[in-house]
Amino acid sequence: MSTSPSQQATSGRPAGLFTWIAVSIVLVVVAALVVVKVTSGSASSKSGTDSPTSSATLSQLTTIPASVFNTVGVTSGAAPVAKPIAIKNQPVETGLSSTGKKVPNVLYIGAEYCPFCAAQRWATIVALSRFGTWSGLQNTASSSIDSYPNTPSFSFLTAKFSSPYLSFQGIEQYGNKPDPATQGYYPLMKTPKAANHDFLKYDTPAFVPGMSVQNEYSYPFMSLANQTLISGSQFTPGLLANLSRDSIAAQLSTPSSPVTQAIIASANYLTASLCKLTKQQPAAVCTSPGVRLAAKGL
Repeated sequence: MSTSPSQQATSGRPAGLFTWIAVSIVLVVVAALVVVKVTSGSASSKSGTDSPTSSATLSQLTTIPASVFNTVGVTSGAAPVAKPIAIKNQPVETGLSSTGKKVPNVLYIGAEYCPFCAAQRWATIVALSRFGTWSGLQNTASSSIDSYPNTPSFSFLTAKFSSPYLSFQGIEQYGNKPDPATQGYYPLMKTPKAANHDFLKYDTPAFVPGMSVQNEYSYPFMSLANQTLISGSQFTPGLLANLSRDSIAAQLSTPSSPVTQAIIASANYLTASLCKLTKQQPAAVCTSPGVRLAAKGL
C-alpha cells in the first residue's frame, strides 16, 4: 500500500473498476484533503535517481512501426485494457501548440512513486508520439516500497511535447524518494490552479462510472481536453514486473509480446480518443486500421 506525504493513502485506481476488482488488483486512492495539500506544494528535486532517457530508448518508444499498432489493435491477451471514459457537455480545454495555435490540451497528473502512473506513462508517451515529438523525458521507477515495486517508467518532470495538433501538460506531484519526516514522498511539481480544478472536478464519481467516493482523486489522472478521461492505469503494472526499461522498449516492435499488446492496445484507445479532438488529424494515424478498430470500441 502506498503512502502520501501527509498520511497513509493509496495512489492509483485502475480504470475499469469492476474489471480490476474481479482480478484482485489493489486499488489506490488519494483523499481530498491530501490532494489539496499536494497541489499546493513547492517543486523539489527529490526525485530519486532519475536520469535522461537515451536517444535509443526514445526512438524505440516513438518510432513504433504502424504495422504493430494495426496488428495489435485492441487485443491484450495477458491482461485486460481499460478504455478512456467519454464525458459529455463539458467545455473543451485548450492550450497552445508548438506553433502558438490554440489546440486541445492533454492533462496528466500523477507521481513518480505511483506504479499505476508508471504503467500509464508508457501508453501515454507512445500514443502522443503519433501526434508530435518528445524531448526531455527522464528515466524513473516507481517506489521500491509500494505495490509493484520499482516499476520501470519515465518522468514528465522535464518533458516537453511539441505538436501542431495538441498541447500536453504533465505534472508529477511527488517524486519517488521517501520523505522520512512525513513517511511519504517529497513534493515535486506544483499543480497550476486550472489543472487542479480539473483534477478535483473530473476524477470523481460524477464522471467516472463505478468509482466510489473513497476512490476519487486517484493517480494517475488524465483529461483529454475535458472530453475523455483516464482515472488509474489502463493496464496492470504487474505486466512490467521484473522487466527492465530497455527490455520493455525493445519489445515494442514485437506485436506478439504480452507487454507490447497491453501498451499498444492502450495507446490505440488513447489515439482514437485524441483523433476525435484533432478532427482526425494526422490522417495517416487516425484512419489506420488499429485506430479505427479502437474508435469503434469507445
